[in-house]
Formats: sequence, structure tokens, C-alpha cells
Amino acid sequence: MNYKNIHIGNLIEKAVSENNIELSRICNFFHCTEKEVGEMYICSSLDAEILLKWSKLLEYDFFRIYSQHLILYAPPSPRIKNASSEEKKTELPRFRKNIYTREVIDFVLEQIKNGEMTRAEIVIRYKIPKTTLHKWIGKYSQ
Repeated sequence: MNYKNIHIGNLIEKAVSENNIELSRICNFFHCTEKEVGEMYICSSLDAEILLKWSKLLEYDFFRIYSQHLILYAPPSPRIKNASSEEKKTELPRFRKNIYTREVIDFVLEQIKNGEMTRAEIVIRYKIPKTTLHKWIGKYSQ
């Protein structure tokens, strides 16, 4: 899985194929034509509401693909420390960025195994702690 360049339409089409979902069922679910479904397959990005419907129909969290992209490629936000300021208040839910799924772990270990990146490059690029990476190598490498 290439988390850097996501083509969501291709991924949805693969999921439909793997689950043997009939085109008529998809059209009924989305209230659209076969042509419109085909157009969704060729889109590299889709509206969030449409992606949510695909996630429900195919029982797969397509949003998680984008979350993995953020974990791997988004730089951490700079924290400006000020003695008088507390952590910024927000009504939005807060998520930890450092939750690694098995897919992310496999991706990182594959980079090392194929010689595409060194351990040090992984640590620098993806901001994964050295101890975490060494635990993954010991636990998941075979």
C-alpha cells in the first residue's frame, strides 16, 4: 500500500471486487447510475460524505488510509512553549498521532528490508522513536 499517493477510487474498486458487490446494489445504495459509479472509481479523491457511504457499504474504514498518511508524512506541529499559556483549548476531539497500526509497522519494516531506507532515516523521516523501531524489528521481523 502506497500511503504517500492515495488514489481512493482505485482502492474502492478493489474492495468492491474483493467483496463481489454487484453494481446494481451499489447503484441502489448511492441512488446513482452505473456511469456515476464508474466515475467514482477513477477519482483520486472523493467527498467525505461519499467516502463515508463507501465505508459503510464495504464495511471498511477508508478514512484510516488518510490517517496513516498523516502518521507517516505530516510533520509534527511546532509547540511554542510560553509560561503563561496552557494547552490550546478546543471543542474538537483530540487524537494521538503516535498510534501505529500493523499496516504502518509492516510498511516501515518493508522499507528497511528492501534497503529503501535505513533505520536512522526511518527515525528521522517518520519521527518513530528508536526504541519503538527496535521493538518492531525484534517482534515482527522474520
